[in-house]
Amino acid sequence: YQRRGQGGTGGIGFGPLGLKEDPEAYARRQLTEVKNGRLAMIAISGMTHHYFLTGKGPIQFITQIPNFKSCAAAAVDTGLCK
Repeated sequence: YQRRGQGGTGGIGFGPLGLKEDPEAYARRQLTEVKNGRLAMIAISGMTHHYFLTGKGPIQFITQIPNFKSCAAAAVDTGLCK
């Protein structure tokens, strides 16, 4: 098996925007992407745990807030979100 490209994750040699030219900026962007991914995993975990504890998803929970009027309430009322 021979690895092609520049090596590393996603190293297939495709970089039309030249974002890898500055190694310091590239390392910073990689770190930012990892941090954003971790934050997204924590957010999904929080929503999942909230659902397990209350039995209500995020849209159903938000629509029960007094004086809440938005398209989310309309989505629940019309049956788009159950």
